[in-house]
Amino acid sequence: MTSWIKPLAGALVCLLPWSAQAETFSFQTVMDKAEELASSSWQAPPQVPKFLQQLGYHDYQGIRFKPERSLWADDDTPFGVMLLPPGLFYHHAVALNVVEGDQTEPLVFDKTQFSYPNSELERLVPADLGYAGFKLTFPFFEPEVANQFLVFAGASYYRAVGRHNNFGLSGRGIAVNTGLPSGEEFPSFIEFWLKKPEPGAETMTFYGLLDGRSLTGAYEFQVTPGDETVMRVRSVLYPRNDIELIGVAPLTSMFYYGENTLRPYGEWRPEVHDSDGLLVHDGNSQEWLWRPLNNPAALSMDYFATEQVRGFGLLQRDGDFRSYMDAEAGYGTRPSAWVEPEGDWGRGHVVLTQLPTPDETNDNIVAFWTPAEPLPGKQAHEFNYQVRFGKSDLADSPMAQAVDSFVGDGTRIGGGDAEGAVRVIVDFARGPLAERSADAPVTARVTAMEEGEVLEHFVEYVAALERWRLSILVRPAANRPLSLRAYLHEGEETLSETWSYQLLPGSDILQVIK
Repeated sequence: MTSWIKPLAGALVCLLPWSAQAETFSFQTVMDKAEELASSSWQAPPQVPKFLQQLGYHDYQGIRFKPERSLWADDDTPFGVMLLPPGLFYHHAVALNVVEGDQTEPLVFDKTQFSYPNSELERLVPADLGYAGFKLTFPFFEPEVANQFLVFAGASYYRAVGRHNNFGLSGRGIAVNTGLPSGEEFPSFIEFWLKKPEPGAETMTFYGLLDGRSLTGAYEFQVTPGDETVMRVRSVLYPRNDIELIGVAPLTSMFYYGENTLRPYGEWRPEVHDSDGLLVHDGNSQEWLWRPLNNPAALSMDYFATEQVRGFGLLQRDGDFRSYMDAEAGYGTRPSAWVEPEGDWGRGHVVLTQLPTPDETNDNIVAFWTPAEPLPGKQAHEFNYQVRFGKSDLADSPMAQAVDSFVGDGTRIGGGDAEGAVRVIVDFARGPLAERSADAPVTARVTAMEEGEVLEHFVEYVAALERWRLSILVRPAANRPLSLRAYLHEGEETLSETWSYQLLPGSDILQVIK
């Protein structure tokens, strides 16, 4: 098995001083700059003026880039670049460069590219402020209409959509010590190089230089927009020191409440979330594992072991408008994201970090892959992968899927009569189940961890939904989490992905059934 650590070959070693390479540009240029940065201590990027950081949301949104000033607007390329001003969440500027061929030229800030909500704010904006990031555009529907499909702004965050999505979850360049007591670090992209696409190009390439307290990084992005927007990522990391919990290809999302939680008091919408579950595919075991998301009462971290991870992602499986009834937010059209490693990353874990949130304004879900051992410092590590944004079927799983999960009191009518028990309902559909007749002998294997007791479980076909329903009555041990795994099978044939679920002792449903 190939080691997940990939020391860079001699070709990646900086042989010439930076000044001798400034005339031409390649990914090697970015790697050299990242390696040089890693040899010195981290310096926080300069902050923009305080009045910009203290702008209100509506005032900041009132600073609008003029679309006619988009980069390459007058050129014969389908791609465009819109620029973002610093302010509000974006406390420092990033350097932007344009690459044509192997030549690069800095993109100089021009405040006239923006309109402002009032003349006083316009007067205060410095002429040399710089940009906070950029948006890429592409004509999804009509040749003359530029649609925004990718945004890079703030730390190492980015957001992308497929043709039929609204913006929702985010990706990140890297995550460092997410969820640990030591505190999370947020490295930032500090410089980008945007390569001008050829006329009629379907893919655009750009590069990013990342810097943070514990590491630097060089990134190459090749993005192809479409029904699914596909981004191929080549990343080379240079840790200044050992990193306890490195998060590779992290995804960040929001889960406020859903079908598997209680609805907050006063809320009229059935569900509110950008993603409803984590899907993991391990190539060694060939298992597909589905974990519905939750809004825990306290920080929750789950580690899903992988011998050879072939994919993981945060999905929005429920695309039915009636599940949300929110015409403004459009949660049913939020994108799913699926990460596919290139090569063998070796042993590790997909980590799911869930934080409590009192509303829908906080991204409280983070998922990433991490190696089995801490990431050693003072050497280079390369992780290459593809991340796809689009509808929830982009993972292309061959297994039947858990499409709904419901959890309730096991002592209510229809729930059971066992004191302290929980009734769990999981509906499966698609995959091999689509070929089964309603009377097929489909059964389930259900396992309770944390000393929980499975009191009963059975499988039945629900004709009204064209689904197979697994019903479980389980009693969690006192002051222990409710922790379950289950899948459907017929004889020796596994029919479904593995459904995995956990409720911590302080969760709202467990409090109700006490």
